[in-house]
Amino acid sequence: MNASMSLAIAQSAVLFTLLSAILPLFLTRKPLLSARFSFLLLGLSGVAASWAGAMTLLANHAEQVVLPIGLPWLHVVLRIDPLSGFFLCIVGLITFTAACYGPAYVQEYIGGSHPLGTLTFFTGLFICGMMLVLLAADAFSFMIAWELMSVASYFLVVYQHHQAENRSAAFIYLLMAVVGGAFILLAYGVLAGFSDSFTFAAMAAADLSPTWATIAFLLAFIGFGMKAGIVPLHVWLPQAHPVAPSHISALMSGVMLKVAIYGFIRFVYELLGGIQWQWGVLVLLIGAASAVLGVLYALVQNDLKRLLAYSSVENIGIVYIGLGLSMIFHATGHTEIAALALIAALYHCLNHALFKGLLFLGAGAVLQQSQQHDMEKMGGLIRRMPVTAVCFLVGCISISALPPFNGFVSEWLTFQAALQGTVLRSGILGAIIPVASAMLALTGALALACFVKVYGIIFLGRPRSPQAAEAQETAFGMRFAQITLALLCLGFGIFPTWVVHTINVIPEHLMGIGLSRAADNGWLWLTPIGKQTASYGALAVLFGLLLSWLVVYFFLHPLRRDNRIRTTTVWDCGFGPLSPRMQYTSSSFSMPIRRIFSFLWFIVEKIKPAEQGKGPRYSLQIGDWIWLTIYLPIGKFILKLAERTSRIQGGNLRVYLSYSFFTLLFLLWVIV
Repeated sequence: MNASMSLAIAQSAVLFTLLSAILPLFLTRKPLLSARFSFLLLGLSGVAASWAGAMTLLANHAEQVVLPIGLPWLHVVLRIDPLSGFFLCIVGLITFTAACYGPAYVQEYIGGSHPLGTLTFFTGLFICGMMLVLLAADAFSFMIAWELMSVASYFLVVYQHHQAENRSAAFIYLLMAVVGGAFILLAYGVLAGFSDSFTFAAMAAADLSPTWATIAFLLAFIGFGMKAGIVPLHVWLPQAHPVAPSHISALMSGVMLKVAIYGFIRFVYELLGGIQWQWGVLVLLIGAASAVLGVLYALVQNDLKRLLAYSSVENIGIVYIGLGLSMIFHATGHTEIAALALIAALYHCLNHALFKGLLFLGAGAVLQQSQQHDMEKMGGLIRRMPVTAVCFLVGCISISALPPFNGFVSEWLTFQAALQGTVLRSGILGAIIPVASAMLALTGALALACFVKVYGIIFLGRPRSPQAAEAQETAFGMRFAQITLALLCLGFGIFPTWVVHTINVIPEHLMGIGLSRAADNGWLWLTPIGKQTASYGALAVLFGLLLSWLVVYFFLHPLRRDNRIRTTTVWDCGFGPLSPRMQYTSSSFSMPIRRIFSFLWFIVEKIKPAEQGKGPRYSLQIGDWIWLTIYLPIGKFILKLAERTSRIQGGNLRVYLSYSFFTLLFLLWVIV
């Protein structure tokens, strides 16, 4: 098919999302049929979006269309280019798998207190908003699509509104979304003030002074960072993700956060231009802090989806580390290394969408079957849910950045970019980049410990609750979605050279240069800097691991040895029959790390003495210091201010007329 058709296919993807939201409303009396029809249209939308994005990337072209809608003097401009095409692929992949997962998952909502049509309606609008953000080529269309994405996702978070914590989480999310949107609007306002149009092309041609460029950058950094979830703007993630339906959590964490990163990349690299190295230092430091704090907060969580939400903060931090390095190298004239760091960030965006989508879908299956959010009430699910257990293991290995899966490649590329910091002649940068690299290494080690805990507590050992003991494998659609993402995690891990070659057109488009030596040793070996500097052969690693496993299996498997296995009762150390209470818990596993980094959390530990017929009880509460020290005081101050302001509403008409009269006098005095 002609490459010029990519924008038309992308528009059809948007149309499918709108149809998935609207048409099922006419089938409200048949909720199951309505949901299946909606997810079918979403699946078609995901396929179309991935198709359009892949065509644009492979053809390395851009296409634009002006639609005769919008304001009389401001029409809607849609454009697809390699950058938007790449993120459109991400949206399409996760949308397709969520559409496969959804029909079986939402059956539990049929006949409940919340209409299923509400869920499918706002899901379609949510995905529609994300796609339109990627296609918008003017500030007006971008902000309309951005607000559509934010408002629709608010209704998805508050879908089960009968619970107070759901309403609170949704309110915090909406509040931060509105504040973030205001910052983005102001950032575009700065650019519009120096240009004669609201189109991105006109804004990119605007001539900004360094001061105004820095102001616009800071506004965009806060606005997009609030949606992406960087520290300290992350507090909505661990509250919104646990209460949203799991396939929505996969879309929010796997896709919506990347849409925010897309907006930031578009704003900084294309609209602003003239990147300053100080901007890169800020992005690098915030990214490193987000990565370390995100994984530390994830380590101490017992709620599975809250843990995955904090893990998203960590991975977004890794993306921002890559972006910060790219901005620093670009500003100092080392454009090829800047291209490497940008590719590493983009690759990690793709990888995080895949393995975090997989983990949230797996978490949804686990929560649906075990009817538990607390990991300390799970256990032993590998026997009850073997397919989910294998797919979840792939997600844990991928997010822990272990070869040969995809998470390793993007983090390895980020390290390769950071190791080139020696080419910089600045003492400040020469000190900051190694510190950020060390924080990235610490993040990788802590992430491995975190997901060893997650997998061991959930799937290994013995069931810790009757519900976990009675869990069953999920329906075919839910398993198919997880298997698809697990295979993609492996595929993007063992063929990194092809992926890098495909997305190399993005830095070429944004910076005029890409990686020229990534495939010096052929497609089997990835050589981002050069074959003499560093190389990675994913297939060689895969075959080495398989060979090692076969050797160990051959020599250690009982059937290969002369001695026979003797089955007997497990030694109980004199304490009587073994029980699930004798296993490691989530809290005990993370206790050593919790002791070391105790200053980062607000920890309340209580031991309730034994009572009549009951043994002692241990309780642990861990709070987020950022939430307690920054956001709660601000919230209390605003409430007090509102309470005092409300006193002017005395109900007396004469007082209200006096307010109006004196306000009018003041305005006349100011104007005159």
